[in-house]
Amino acid sequence: MAEITNTTDANFESDVNETGKLVLVDMWADWCGPCKMMEPVLEEIAEEHEEKVKIVKINIDQNQGTPSKFKVMNIPTLLFFKDGKEVDRIIGAVPKKQLIKKMENFI
Repeated sequence: MAEITNTTDANFESDVNETGKLVLVDMWADWCGPCKMMEPVLEEIAEEHEEKVKIVKINIDQNQGTPSKFKVMNIPTLLFFKDGKEVDRIIGAVPKKQLIKKMENFI
């Protein structure tokens, strides 16, 4: 089973600086309904595309520095990183098909 990495403000940089893979960062919170809807979608993507994509989750209530740095105003916010740099983002819950289509632009 593919692993989803839970990160913190302290570990964020090292977790997204994965060279050669697209890194998809999920900014979420426990109380967020749409965030919970995205969880099984992200698990499926992690499983089906583990050789091309790394999934990283960061709880915005426990780690407020990173969301602030990236000006995240709504959740879920999904940030796409390539070679350690943000290349795109999706705000809100989206269908798996839409998420994969967006990912294919970068892998």
